[in-house]
Amino acid sequence: MPVESPSTRERRTSRTTRAARAARTTRTSLTDRLSTAVRSTATAGRIRSVTATLRGRTVPLHWSNLFGVVSMACLVVLFVTGIFLMFVYSPSSESVIYAGGYAPLRGVEMSKALESTLAVSFEVPGGLLMRQAHHWAGLLLPAALIMQLLVSFFTGAFRRPRQWSWVLLFLVFVMALVAGWSGYALPDDLLSGTGLRIVEGIVLGIPVVGTWVSALLFGGEFPGQVIEHLYLVHVLIAPAALVIFLALRIRLAFRLGPAQFAGPGRTERNVVGVPVLPQLAVRAGALLLIVIGLILGIAATVTIAPVWLFGPSSPGDASAGSQPDWYTGFLDGALRLVPPGWEVEWFGRTWTLAVIAPLLVVGGFLVLAAVYPFLEAWITGDRREHHLLDRPRSAPGRTGIGVAAIVFYGALWGAASADLIATHFHVGLEATIWMFRVLVVAGPLVGFEVARRVCIALQRKDEELLLHGYETGRIVRLPGGEYVEVHAPLTEYERWRLIDRGTASVPPPRSGIRRALFGLFFEDRLAVRPEPAPSAEERPKASLLE
Repeated sequence: MPVESPSTRERRTSRTTRAARAARTTRTSLTDRLSTAVRSTATAGRIRSVTATLRGRTVPLHWSNLFGVVSMACLVVLFVTGIFLMFVYSPSSESVIYAGGYAPLRGVEMSKALESTLAVSFEVPGGLLMRQAHHWAGLLLPAALIMQLLVSFFTGAFRRPRQWSWVLLFLVFVMALVAGWSGYALPDDLLSGTGLRIVEGIVLGIPVVGTWVSALLFGGEFPGQVIEHLYLVHVLIAPAALVIFLALRIRLAFRLGPAQFAGPGRTERNVVGVPVLPQLAVRAGALLLIVIGLILGIAATVTIAPVWLFGPSSPGDASAGSQPDWYTGFLDGALRLVPPGWEVEWFGRTWTLAVIAPLLVVGGFLVLAAVYPFLEAWITGDRREHHLLDRPRSAPGRTGIGVAAIVFYGALWGAASADLIATHFHVGLEATIWMFRVLVVAGPLVGFEVARRVCIALQRKDEELLLHGYETGRIVRLPGGEYVEVHAPLTEYERWRLIDRGTASVPPPRSGIRRALFGLFFEDRLAVRPEPAPSAEERPKASLLE
């Protein structure tokens, strides 16, 4: 038998290897080939690039960041339950005779909208849970967004370069209000019908364009086609705008990066925290699931919006003691505080100040809230980029403004329930209204001054801690017979947290109004600096105190 040479054996082995590789290639499954093709696309490459960036992106951990996750959980519940309800709800004002599963209302004339809502509640499996989860999530979303706005305001997170992030968050909040208000009226029960009647009166009270706006909204005489029109707003216009504003804000946050509080190693560009992937994503995902579970648990155990108890909407009837959803209560409260009979004749038209004044006041309040970052930047002339957040006490003027806004909003919100306060606490309705009138004017002024003074007092306390440390309660006697208390020094992180580094010199503006307002933001800030190291003569005494 002939013996193969090494070169012949090597060639034969190479041919065998190539044949095996070709066989494996021909046996590659369709899914593997599709997966390879997808991974080679430009979109897949961009996803890999974004994923790598998120793995390297560090985000600080702070409890105030949790409100964004709560808002996202509410949006998930709203969209999932909303899609479910779209398939069973009928947005029609056409009258029918009810013959469904709720016996007390059988034979009663109602709209198809209310009939389908009752069918969801009593006949569709899981329908009542979906409807109540949708409502509870709609109530929680504005609260979470308000908390995000307050956190951004009191920490100065709206300053340059994140001023547009504030505007987008505010627009998300406004769209959440629009979506909630439009959904409030869709069941077409007596409670929502009463609210729509109030809306019609407000719209008709607007000079010049009021009649046209009412015809556009209601499609004619009340109630017209308002259900069909509001359904379009609730399921298309408001959600689309909300998603667009939210996507723009997320994109802006991704480009700018997060802001953080001062601390050791934390600078304008060096963020101390955890990577977005996977640590932060796991934490946020767990909280999101917890919030969703809580919403579903509340929806399964607590009844909300029992439309079967109110009955169908009727243009000639009103629901006694009706109250709007909490997030629109400040609008109703503004209307209740206006004295009756406020009307003037001007240019041949009747101007109803009882409607115009509340709309102007509330509208002005919302506009000021939206443009506040630009207003503060104009007053202070501060054009620097801020990536470190303020502690609320470090900006007494801004904190006072925020507290004044909260008191103003709270006074309007409380005025919406003036009738219930009067009946439950057995006080006169007129006295209750006058109390809220005084509160809405004087309350913000008092709140501003009290908050500003508290912030200054807290700054002075921080100054004492920085200069002398914590009181330990230990009393020692010095060699000279003097008794002193031992103070423990602060940790490095505590010293960084207490030192205000936001007071870099910003020249005051020259104009009178801006110069007067400038003091609200900088004159009351105490630029605390740590005590210098003890000298050689002081070191022995310091060692005795330790």
